[in-house]
This record gives sequence, C-alpha cells and structure tokens, in this order.
Amino acid sequence: MRRVGRLVAAMLGVAVAAGSIAWLYRDELLLAAVGFAIQRRQPVGPTQPVVWQSGVDAAGRSPSERPPNIVLIVADDLGWNDLTLHGGVADGSVPTPHIDALARAGVNFSSGYSASGTCAPSRAAIMTGRYPTRFGFEFTPTPPGMSSVLPMIANRMPGRLRPVLTPDAPGSELPFDEMGVPASEITLAELLAGAGYHNVHIGKWHLGGAAGMAPHQQGFHESLLLANGLYLPEDHPDAVNARVEFDPIDRFLWRVMQFAASYNGGPAFAPPGYVTDYYTDEAVKVIEANRERPFFLYLAHWAVHTPLQATRDDYEALAHIPDHRRRVYAAMLRALDRSVGRVLDALRANGLEENTLVFFTSDNGGPNYIGLPEINQPLRGWKITFFEGGIRVPYFVKWPARIPAGAAFEEPVHGFDIYATAAAAAGVAPPVDRVIDGVDLLPFARGERSDVPHRELFWRSGHYQVARSGDWKLQRNLQPHERVWLFDVRADPSETTDLAAREPQRVDELRRRLAEFAAQQAQPLWPSRAEMPVNLDKTLLDADAPDDEFVYWPN
Repeated sequence: MRRVGRLVAAMLGVAVAAGSIAWLYRDELLLAAVGFAIQRRQPVGPTQPVVWQSGVDAAGRSPSERPPNIVLIVADDLGWNDLTLHGGVADGSVPTPHIDALARAGVNFSSGYSASGTCAPSRAAIMTGRYPTRFGFEFTPTPPGMSSVLPMIANRMPGRLRPVLTPDAPGSELPFDEMGVPASEITLAELLAGAGYHNVHIGKWHLGGAAGMAPHQQGFHESLLLANGLYLPEDHPDAVNARVEFDPIDRFLWRVMQFAASYNGGPAFAPPGYVTDYYTDEAVKVIEANRERPFFLYLAHWAVHTPLQATRDDYEALAHIPDHRRRVYAAMLRALDRSVGRVLDALRANGLEENTLVFFTSDNGGPNYIGLPEINQPLRGWKITFFEGGIRVPYFVKWPARIPAGAAFEEPVHGFDIYATAAAAAGVAPPVDRVIDGVDLLPFARGERSDVPHRELFWRSGHYQVARSGDWKLQRNLQPHERVWLFDVRADPSETTDLAAREPQRVDELRRRLAEFAAQQAQPLWPSRAEMPVNLDKTLLDADAPDDEFVYWPN
C-alpha cells in the first residue's frame, strides 16, 4: 500500500513538474503547434529552375518606338533613414549607392506616401490605383493563428503597459488565401496586358491566392511568388540570423515560415539561394528574355522585412558595426541596394535604359519592433502608424527618355499614383467604370503642371483615421479613448508640435472631411481581429512609460 502511495505521489510529482515546464514554455509550445499545422499544409520540394517566356514585339518596333518598359521595385518595411540619401543606418556607414543614384537620375518625390502603415493595403493601392478601402481591403491579411496567438504572447511580454485588444468582431475569419484584392478589380497588370505588355511578378504578393486573386490570375503572365518568408534556411551555412526575442511577431515568423517559392500557382519549391539575390537573378533573366517586346516587371522584394537574415558575405563586409542585430539589418539593406543596381545594369546592357520607366518605393516605413531607433529619423512614428515614419516613403521615378535627371518634387504624391502614371506612359486609358484615385505624375515631374496632384489624402484602418489637406494633417485614434493630433507637416515634418488645441476650427473641418471620405468607402471585406498599441517614440526594445504617446492600430 505504501509502495502504491509512493508511486502515485511520484507520478503526481512528475505531472506537476511537466505541467510547470509546459506552463513556463507555453508560448513556445503554442507557436510550435501553429507552425507545425501551417508547414504541414505546404510541403516544399527541391529547387526548380524557372524558364521565362520570351517573345518579340508584334508590331516589329525598335525599343525607342515601343511604349516604355515598366519596372516597379517595391521594398518591404524600408525605413526613411535607411538610405544614405536621407542619412543612412549605422551613422551613414552603410552606403546605398544604387538606390541613391536612381533617385538622382530621375525625379525624387520627397513627399511620397504609401497607402497604409502596413504592407498589404499599400500594395493593393499600387495595383489598383485606388484607395484600398474603396473595395474593402482595410486590414492586412494574417496567416492562420496569428491574430489569436500573438495577442496572448504580446500581453505577457515584460515592459509593456498597454495590452493588445481583441475585439469581438462579427463574422467568421476568412482563410488567409481568400483575403485579398477581389478579382473584380482591374489591376495594373490587367490594364497593361490589354496594351500588349508581357507582365511578370517576382516576390511578395500578399493580395490573395484564391478565388481569382493570385498574381497569375490578376494580369501577370508569369509569377515567381514568395510562397513563404525565410531568406535562407535557418541552419544554412551562408545564413547569419538575428532573432528579435522581444518581438512577438518575430517569434511567430521563425516558427511558421519556410524557405519557399512557387511559379504560376505550382507546388512550392526551395529557392537556390538567398531570396533577395535570387529574385534579382530572375529579374535580370526576365529583362533579357523580354528585351524585344514591351514588358512590365513588378519586383516586390521581401527585404528588409523580418526575419532578419543576411548572407555571410554581406555581414562580413560590415565588420565596423558592433551591434549584431543592426549589422544583420544593414547587410540585408546592402543586398537590396545591390539588387537595384543589377536591375538597372541589366536594362542598360540590353539597350533598354532610355525607354524604361522605373519606379522605386516602399510599402510603408520601418517598424519599431526590430529595436533600431534610427531607421525612420527624423520622422516620428513607425510602421503600423499613420505618423510620417509609418507612411512617408522613398518614392523615385526614372525614365531617361522623358524625365530630366535631377528633378525634385515636394508636393504630396501617393502609392496609387503609380497606376495612373504607368498607364499614361503606356498610352492606356484608365478604367472609367470606377473611381481611380491616382493621377499621372509625369506632367508634374517634367514641370508641365504647376498645381498639386492631390489637395487632400486620406488613410484609414478601422477607427484610426487620418486626413492631410494642404499642409495640415489630422490624426484621429479612438482607443482607449479618443485622441486627436493636428500638425503642419510642411513646417513640422517630424510631427512634434500638436496644434489641435490652437486650431479647433481646422480640426472640425478635417473631421468633416474624414466623415465624407468614410461615407464613400466600402465595408471591410474581413473584420479586424486585434488592436495593437504602438509606442510612437520608442522601439520594442525599450520599456513603456506611463506618459508615452501611443496609437492603437486595428488589424
């Protein structure tokens, strides 16, 4: 009997110990379970070569006679200060000569804005020429489990004073692939296809993968898709990794992401190398394959988004940077800049430079969750806010045949203007059966128009709503209670002086304009499942203080 008692006691002790260990590591166990479920649904096969289609111009025109080729390069989470043109990371010691040269070779739109403080709505605006809220693309699609797991982990992180909120949103959550740009929208690729362009997408999409929303179903003849988000396998001998343990998003990504690509909706396969370089290799091949006909190349880089992974060569080239995380990030930026240089070199080598319209921009600003405070300086705020640090982005346009080098334009322009500008350059009329919010920027770039492209611009993510009218910018956030900021962004681009109390009539007028804008927008196609507090002036590496300023971002 005593032996039985001792056995029971021992078993209870083991159970208690196991339970204690499980409780201690509950976040990791939860992430592991989510990661296993996601990866099980998408097996990744061995590397496959992509054989790009080639062809000739049906009308037999020379490169100078054809409508321009169009190359759109979009970086991911690029900070305003990441470029040496604006200052540069690590005190400007990480040069970005190729991106800087692109800015100087055409027109630098110094007040360029993304459509959102997060990636997917911004990309939806670029592809459609419209405010994404016009067709219900308000919140960023998140992988399975992310919107439920991350709040639990984030709310247990030390140093955080404000919780992630999980509103009781009506309706069931759509599958990840069904959250995207509806097939009824007319993408830039579909518009250009009607004018004889061969359209190729390489890299990130994040605009849906089912119900006709995949890139190869939205006007791109070929698509080399970022099927998952590692730059290299974590244990690859050429990979240098920097985990950001204080960031719940980073912990989630390392658990769920794979090293994978796919071509035109086919099975996932492992890329042959570091994805920034791989996408560039393939972009060069696309340019070579299509040098005899008009083409649209959308090169949507994953860089410099987390997870932070660099090649060993790029990392070792920056030995002067002592901080490991900053050095990995800088090495990723180095690869992105090299990519831009190689794409421009390929256009030149194939005799296409003069008659190619090149855009370079980012989907939003740099995030605070990587713990690098300088990436958006001198702008305030981060990705996942509508402060300038979240939405003012590098915005450069080059077309040697039509735009003078060294041009500069200071008035606000927007990501959706890329649509109208590319369409005008190609000689294609935009759709007339819907509102197109973008405008053709070429007359402004050439000094042919002296007015402004936009007298007003708007941003919205749930209850967080922003209007810029002239030089005035009103921000309105309703969590945990209403907070309003008013800035003169021409005089105060860093948004340090709130003028709301001094300008009540202007606040009321901009509130009215926000309400009028909201009345023209569609209902969200899927609900917000979480509202994240974002410290406006600190990275996640720093503990919150009671008097810090925050916004709550519904997503």
